[in-house]
Amino acid sequence: MIDHRPATSRRVATATALAIAIAVPAEGLRQWAYRDPVGILTVCYGSTKSVEKGREYSLEECRVRLSGDMNEAIEIVEKCQPGLPEPVLAAFSDAVFNMGPRVACDKFNSTAARHLAAGNIKAACQELPRWNKARVAGVLVPLPGLTKRRAAESSLCMSGVV
Repeated sequence: MIDHRPATSRRVATATALAIAIAVPAEGLRQWAYRDPVGILTVCYGSTKSVEKGREYSLEECRVRLSGDMNEAIEIVEKCQPGLPEPVLAAFSDAVFNMGPRVACDKFNSTAARHLAAGNIKAACQELPRWNKARVAGVLVPLPGLTKRRAAESSLCMSGVV
């Protein structure tokens, strides 16, 4: 039996670096907690877990948060859609980091997830731009930042289509 763990860890490390390369410019860095466009308390590079209002976070804390949050997103995508090519894993992991697992894992509510599960990666990648909306004051509206981010994810994702 062949041990594939080193190849898997390299694949995950590459996907993490690719996903972070999308997340950093999309999120920007804010070392003080703020409310995102839909009202979620956020800090650093889009981290929403255990954010303390009024606290300043160091650059190192922000780096650690981003790495941990992105690793968690990659684990989620790996669990529900195992073995995706690195660029596809990275694109969907950034989307999960940004929006939660529904886009990649919920086959009932996500056409992208259904395409991934069926092995139709190109069609899944083409679905990402449709996830550019958020509820603002109760209304679902496209947000320019999400539109740009989903385009970057889709482009990266398509680079993994064989």
